[in-house]
Amino acid sequence: MDDAEQAEVAESVGKNPDGDPEKPEKPEKASGSVPEGRRKVPYWLSQVPYALVLSALAAGIVVVAAAYFKRGPAIIAGALLLAATFRLFLPKDWIGLLAVRRRWVDLLTLVSLALLLIVLAWVAPQLSA
Repeated sequence: MDDAEQAEVAESVGKNPDGDPEKPEKPEKASGSVPEGRRKVPYWLSQVPYALVLSALAAGIVVVAAAYFKRGPAIIAGALLLAATFRLFLPKDWIGLLAVRRRWVDLLTLVSLALLLIVLAWVAPQLSA
């Protein structure tokens, strides 16, 4: 490429195909962008509800491992109901990894599992030590 071609390319950089100088355009919004009134949540903050649910699940598993077969599933069911509450009330950019499927599918799954675990905790025999 010679000097004349380089100069022509350099001049055309700031112009659109019609030869007019480009006007600054407003960036188009993506379909999943955040509305103007709300700021985007940092990634680590959007994972806080997920971390709370995981810690409650871990606590329930520890209680089950300690041979409390009525309290453990009840704690796990509480963690699932907590996840369902987060999924129901928090906006999509705040729930992080709790959003797996559509909202209604997640809610139906979480509440169903919680109810089944509550029934399990109710009918499980208490072991005497």
